[in-house]
Amino acid sequence: MAFFDAALLAMGNILFVIGLILIIGPQRTIAFFSRPTKIRGTVCFCVGILLILMKWSFIGFIVESVGILGLFGDFFGTIIQFLRSVPYIGDFLSHPAIAPTIDRLAGINTLPV
Repeated sequence: MAFFDAALLAMGNILFVIGLILIIGPQRTIAFFSRPTKIRGTVCFCVGILLILMKWSFIGFIVESVGILGLFGDFFGTIIQFLRSVPYIGDFLSHPAIAPTIDRLAGINTLPV
């Protein structure tokens, strides 16, 4: 019920951005968000935060989620490779029936043809 609470979402967004700045530094954070390939994700993320602050929580959450996918979508392959080294999750993700679908969704082993 509190999942789309505007105050909690706004606080989470602010803490996320502050945490990112503290981890990689202010200059690298600005460089990451201002890359030409990431500009659509940055715009969607910022518009989503503004919509949440204007109390349009659900729409802001969806727009912000599109922005997060645009900004951090390149890391899904790395996350899947890490999860494959976790004992029980790795066995599930490496199963021959599931692995090709997961690889396709995460962009692993795709040829740039």
